[in-house]
Amino acid sequence: MAEFGDCVVSNFDKYYAVARTFSKVTGQQFQRFFDRIGAPLSPAPSRIRKLFDLRLIEEVFAVQEYAFDADKLAARTAGALEAAGVEVFLEREVALVERHPQGGLRLVCGTPDGLHGVKAGQVFNCTYAGINRLLRASGLPPIPMKHELTEMALVEVPAPLRDLGITVMCGPFFSVMPFPARGLHTLSHVRYTPHVAWNDQADDRDPYETLDQSPRVSQYPYMLRDTLRYLPALSGCVHVDSLWEVKTVLPASEADDSRPILMRAHHGLPDLHCVMGAKIDNIYDALESVDQISRSRRAG
Repeated sequence: MAEFGDCVVSNFDKYYAVARTFSKVTGQQFQRFFDRIGAPLSPAPSRIRKLFDLRLIEEVFAVQEYAFDADKLAARTAGALEAAGVEVFLEREVALVERHPQGGLRLVCGTPDGLHGVKAGQVFNCTYAGINRLLRASGLPPIPMKHELTEMALVEVPAPLRDLGITVMCGPFFSVMPFPARGLHTLSHVRYTPHVAWNDQADDRDPYETLDQSPRVSQYPYMLRDTLRYLPALSGCVHVDSLWEVKTVLPASEADDSRPILMRAHHGLPDLHCVMGAKIDNIYDALESVDQISRSRRAG
C-alpha cells in the first residue's frame, strides 16, 4: 500500500464468511487468529449477513483487504524498468543456460531470426511454471513442483454485490472479488477453478504448451451452482469471460494452500538462481533473498 498505492483499489468492502460444515476453521477460531496477528476484524452488518444462507454460514466478518489493478501495475513497472535503464527484450525465449567459455553464464535465446547468446554474470530464472522447462533443457535437475490449469470466471455481479468482495473460508468454497482491470468480478472456486493438475517430477510436459493446447470448456456453471447455495444474492450473475492460466505451487503446499517463496541459489550452475513467488507481495521477501545472494557473492 505504501509503495504502490496508485495501483491499489480500495473502494469496496471485503467480507470473509465461515461455513458451518466442511470448514477447516470455526468462526471463533477465525476471530482468534485475527486478534493474534493484530488485523482489523468486525462482525458484518445485518444487511450483509442477509445476502447469505445462514443455515450454511456460521459467521460473516468485515475485514480490510484490497485489490490491485493489473494494468496500472504493469504500466508503472514498465516505466520503472525504463527509468532504471534496464533493457527488456520481448518475444525472446531462453532455450538453455550454460557455462560461458570465458567465465560466467551464457543464455542461448530464441529470436524471430534464430538463436543468439547473451553473456551474464548472474541469471535469475523467474519463469514461474517454466522454471523446470529451462532447467531440463539445460541438463540441470528439476525442482519438485505441482501445476494446475485454472479458470477464473469474470462476471458481472448483481447490484447488491458490486461494491463487495466475498470469500468463504476455509475449505471447498469460493471467492468473489473485484477485478479492476476489466471492471468486473472474478469468481473462483476451490473445487472447480482447477481443471487439470499434475506433478512435474512424474510428468514433464510443458505447462504453458499444455495450457495453449487444452480445450477451454468453462466450469462456471458448476462454480455458480455451488456458490448460490451459500450466497443466494449472487443469483442473476452474468458470465462475461474467463481467465485461463497455469498455477504452480510446491508439493508441500497441497495440504494447506500456503504460498512460500521458492529460492534456489546456484541451482545446478554457479550464479544460476531459481525464484518463484506465488503472491504479489512475495516480491519484498524475494528481494531480501536476492540481496543476501549478492552479499554472499561479493564476500566469496
